[in-house]
Amino acid sequence: MLKAIISSMIVGAGLTFSAAAFAQSSYSSNDIVDFFIKSANLGVARGICVGTVDECAPKPVKPQGFDMLVNFELNSARLTTDAEINLHQIAKALMDQRLSAANFTVEGHTDALGSESYNLSLSQQRAQTVTTFLLEKGVAKDKVTAVGLGESSPREENAYDAANRRVEIRINLQ
Repeated sequence: MLKAIISSMIVGAGLTFSAAAFAQSSYSSNDIVDFFIKSANLGVARGICVGTVDECAPKPVKPQGFDMLVNFELNSARLTTDAEINLHQIAKALMDQRLSAANFTVEGHTDALGSESYNLSLSQQRAQTVTTFLLEKGVAKDKVTAVGLGESSPREENAYDAANRRVEIRINLQ
């Protein structure tokens, strides 16, 4: 069974990232689907490797991010109006037939401000807010799962960096 988990999309919580083409609501659901398909490399061929275990071991590939602007109210899991507009495009993408074999994990993350238990709770609430929004827009319940990871997986080395406050959507292929 092929199981690939690929970091496919980073949805920033209240942040504007450098990917100018996707930092605003100028992207479409088709752009998102195309990105998922490319990042998942759905057309990987099977092959045989002749060599040592080290030579034949899969080489780690750093996943690409698809940065978008999805804001939350300060210290809350409430989406802004702009966030809802952008998440509507994400919902359309997740319902696209070309992604029918995939399901998705919505991961909530925080920076290190606040207690570890508070951050874990807030990250779970944010992931659940995004997941609930996607379900309300028609994404099938078995397609998305919300997980809060708190401050355990920072995006930036500085644990207090605002870029660590985010929601990531990962594509899972089975």
